[in-house]
Amino acid sequence: MEPQVLSEILNRLRELPREAATVEFKMNLHEPSEIGQYLSALANAAALAGDERAWLVWGVDNATHAVKGTVFDPFSNKAEGNQPLIIWLQHMTVPRADFTFHECPHPDGKVILLEIHPARTAPIAFRNIRYIRIDSHKTKLSDHPDKEARLWAKLGQKDDWSGEVLPDATLGDLEPEALDEARRRFTEYLLKGEPDQERHLRIREDAASWDIPTLLNKARITRGGRITRAALLLLGKDEGAHFLSPADVKMSWILRNESGVTLSSQHFGPPFLLSTDRIFGRIRNLVLERMPDGTLFPEALQQYDGWVIREALHNAVAHQDYKLGGKINLSEYPDRIVLSNLGQFIPPSVEWMLQHQSPPEHYRNQWLIDAMIRLRMIDQVGSGIRRMFETQRERNFPMPDYEIQRGTGDLPRVEVRIIGRILDSRYTRLLMIRDDLPLTDIVLLDKVQKEERISQEDAARLRKFHLVEGRYPNLYVSAGIAATTGGQAQHIRKRGFDNQYYRNLLEELIRVHGPLSPDVIIELFMDKLPDSLDEQQKRSKIRNLTYELAHRTKIIENVSGARGSAARWAIRAQPN
Repeated sequence: MEPQVLSEILNRLRELPREAATVEFKMNLHEPSEIGQYLSALANAAALAGDERAWLVWGVDNATHAVKGTVFDPFSNKAEGNQPLIIWLQHMTVPRADFTFHECPHPDGKVILLEIHPARTAPIAFRNIRYIRIDSHKTKLSDHPDKEARLWAKLGQKDDWSGEVLPDATLGDLEPEALDEARRRFTEYLLKGEPDQERHLRIREDAASWDIPTLLNKARITRGGRITRAALLLLGKDEGAHFLSPADVKMSWILRNESGVTLSSQHFGPPFLLSTDRIFGRIRNLVLERMPDGTLFPEALQQYDGWVIREALHNAVAHQDYKLGGKINLSEYPDRIVLSNLGQFIPPSVEWMLQHQSPPEHYRNQWLIDAMIRLRMIDQVGSGIRRMFETQRERNFPMPDYEIQRGTGDLPRVEVRIIGRILDSRYTRLLMIRDDLPLTDIVLLDKVQKEERISQEDAARLRKFHLVEGRYPNLYVSAGIAATTGGQAQHIRKRGFDNQYYRNLLEELIRVHGPLSPDVIIELFMDKLPDSLDEQQKRSKIRNLTYELAHRTKIIENVSGARGSAARWAIRAQPN
């Protein structure tokens, strides 16, 4: 910006009778965290007020607006970890704040102007906290729910693309197989937590008798019988995707080698209720037969937990900004799965989601998300991300990696990486031994094993409990606490394995010894389940596993013959 233009801006700001919601005067403020808070507050205030810019000015007296000069130099100042201040501020704000520092020459001393663009897609948070200016005071946005609601509305988050009705679409544009699956899943949603068996049966009978318009209205997927965009996304025929144009409603599975070269790919359109399982079926979920040192797991474990992959994929479907025109991508590498979708990450941060047991106040596709909840595709309480981390922790695998960034053409983009191998045996041993560690500490240890920088405060905390060693910032997981491995076998007996492992084991049991009655299956299978389950829980788990093999994957079948006789399970005969 030209010096003359800067001088004109400075004079205009000094002529104000007092500081405003979008103008703050300082003398020598140099604390990086304080500057970051003002950056968030002023950007959000500018968006709420509809101003083109907000300004933080150094070298001007707050009371008289006289120029007195400043010693603050944003171009040479450092922040934590000796990072340049400007780069550090960009990394600490989500979404990335758009700002520029200017040095304005003045005969009475140096003046620094921080030009701040208003928030565009979501309120800007600094270190996971959103701030706002109330008159000339900086405060947390969450303390002012009325202003927070107005700000979100101003940023367009209330415009729910997914809930809009498509007047030309009809029930004939919906996929019959997807409608059958929707009925089954919505019935499960209605039965969730229902203890009354009579009412349980009545709900099942009622749900089975509903016609399609009634089913979709009760599930609130349609609006008064009219087809919404959410209905077409989840239940529509692939050829009906033109109703959603120009949105590119596709999910792509891409198989890549270690160098990132594409080896194979397949694209999936609506209905997404079925397509997410189909894309998951393309993943080569290999069995890891040996872990580091050959001692950590006595038996096999799959690379990926099926629930974790599906949750990440369903999150991408739920939070994709379809108006941006991009696809949802699932890239499979030899040792990791990478999922990506377009759209601003609305919560302040992933860390915020891990710490809070409630969903964010606002969603982009509220109608779609509500439908996915009722079809049991995503969690109702917004705890899916936390559960993903907890599941990886139970498997002693690395935590998911989230990267929230701006992609090609400056479009916001969210990417999650799920690693399917052990990175650091010390980290894995530590998780096996210390099942008392809070999730926050495990996430920090995961960053250490990935050689990512953590703050000095977090490093001091981990060091206090002897969880890390090394000189900051080059930390590594402590070897001393991970050395005592005598309780590993007991830990595995207590925790058990994932459901796919048990399904495979049950299938092999029936394949070798079948046909088997349920009682014989229970007798042979009881000691294979974790010790943390009581007898009733083990019996229930075995029945559930049998049901999945019989009715979902259709691997086994009842060959007892006569109606009403005791079941005898065998491997389903393959057609000639």
